[in-house]
Amino acid sequence: MKLRSKAAALLLLALAALLLALLSLRAGRAEPPAPPARPASAPQRHPAPAPERLPGPGALLGARPRARRRRPPRPRPGAGRRGAASLEKLARRPGELRSFQAVLPPELWIHLAVVACGNRLEETLVMLKSAVLFSHRKIQFHIFTEDSLKPEFDKQLRQWPDMYTKKFEHRIYPITFSVGNPQEWKKLFKPCAAQRLFLPVILKDVDSLLYVDTDVLFLRPVDDIWKLLRQFNATQLAAMAPEHEIPKIGWYSRFARHPFYGSAGVNSGVMLMNLTRIRSTQFKNSMIPTGLAWEDMLYPLYQKYKNAITWGDQDLLNIIFYFNPECLYVFPCQWNYRPDHCMYGSNCKEAEREGVSVLHGNRGVYHDDKQPTFKALYEAIRDFPFQDNLFQSMYYPLQLKFLETVHTLCGRIPQVFLKQIEKTMKRAYEKHVIIHVGPNQMH
Repeated sequence: MKLRSKAAALLLLALAALLLALLSLRAGRAEPPAPPARPASAPQRHPAPAPERLPGPGALLGARPRARRRRPPRPRPGAGRRGAASLEKLARRPGELRSFQAVLPPELWIHLAVVACGNRLEETLVMLKSAVLFSHRKIQFHIFTEDSLKPEFDKQLRQWPDMYTKKFEHRIYPITFSVGNPQEWKKLFKPCAAQRLFLPVILKDVDSLLYVDTDVLFLRPVDDIWKLLRQFNATQLAAMAPEHEIPKIGWYSRFARHPFYGSAGVNSGVMLMNLTRIRSTQFKNSMIPTGLAWEDMLYPLYQKYKNAITWGDQDLLNIIFYFNPECLYVFPCQWNYRPDHCMYGSNCKEAEREGVSVLHGNRGVYHDDKQPTFKALYEAIRDFPFQDNLFQSMYYPLQLKFLETVHTLCGRIPQVFLKQIEKTMKRAYEKHVIIHVGPNQMH
C-alpha cells in the first residue's frame, strides 16, 4: 500500500513538472521578441516594455513603427479574437467571472425590469435571487415600486454576498404614468401592473429589456431567454408566450369581449421588448386610420376598451398586437410555464421535452396549497443560503418535497420541473469542481 502511494506521488510530481515545462514553453512562444537595442552612453539592462496590446485585431496597432523587419508578436491563443463574442464566452467560465464582469461593457448587460407594489417585496426578491443564482452575464435590475418599499429593496439587495452582488446592479424607480390619469392606471387589474406599458417611455437609454411579473422564477440562466432577442425578424419588437396551448378551452377564445392576438391570446407575465423599435414604430389601431406612437396610443386605447377588458394591461397588449401581429414574436410555453399547463393535465409539449425554463406562479400558488409543486420550487429558492452547495441545499431537498406532491397532476410530472434546473446545476458543478478542483481529487 505504501509503495502504491509513493508511486502515485512520484507520478503526480512528474506530471506537475511536465505541466510546468509546457506552460513555460507556451509562455515563451507567446512573448513578443525584444525590441532592438538602441545605442546609448550607458548599457540598458532592461528593455523598454512593449505597449499594452488591445483586444482583437487592434492588438497589432501597438507595435513599434521602427521594428520594420520583425514579425508582429503572436497573440496568446483565444485572447480577444471576436470582440464582444469572446467577452460573452468569458461569462461561461466560472473561474473568470469577476474579471469578465469588470470589463463587460454596459451595452452587453442584460436588462431586467419588474414592478412591485403592496405585499410583493419578498416575492420580487426571490425572483431576483433566482435570476442571479444561475446567470452568467451581468444584469441591470430596473425595479419600479412604491416609495414605502424602496428602502427595504435597497437594504435587502445590498446584504447579499459579494460574489453575487458583483453580478448585478440595481436601480429603483417611482411609479409614474406619463399620460392619462395616474390613479386610474394604478388601479388597472393589479396595483401598479400598468406601469409596464410605460417602460419604453421611461427607460429611454435602454435598447432591449426583459420584463417579468413578481411571481416568476428562473430555472436556468437569464442569458438563455435573452438570446431570443436575436431571433426577432425585421418587424418584431416584442415577445410573449401564448395564454393557452389549446385555443378552444382558453380564456380569450371563450370569454374575451375585445380583440386579442392569434387564436388564444398571449400572456404578458414574461415579455421581451426591443424598446428602440417600440419607440420608433407607428402602430396600427382601431381609433384613427393612421399609425400612432406607443405613448400616444396608450390612453386612447384604454379609454376605448376599459369597459371590455378583464386582465388590464395584458388585455391592452393583446389588442395592440391584434392590430400589429407582424410586430410580435411568440416563444414556447416553457418560457412562461403556469399552473394551467399541468393542473388539468400536461399540455406544454416544449416543457415535456426541454423542461420548464421560466416558472410563472400566477394566481398566488406560491402562497397557498392548491399547487404544492409550484410552492415547493418557490420555497426552495427562497430558503437557499447563498453560500451553500446547490445540489445539497436546493436540488436534493426539492426532490424530497416533490414526493409529497404526487397527489396532484402537476406533481406527477416532476421531471418537467426539474430537468432544466438539474442541467443548470450540473453544468455549474462540472465547471467549478471537476475543472477547477480536478477529477482525481474527488472522493
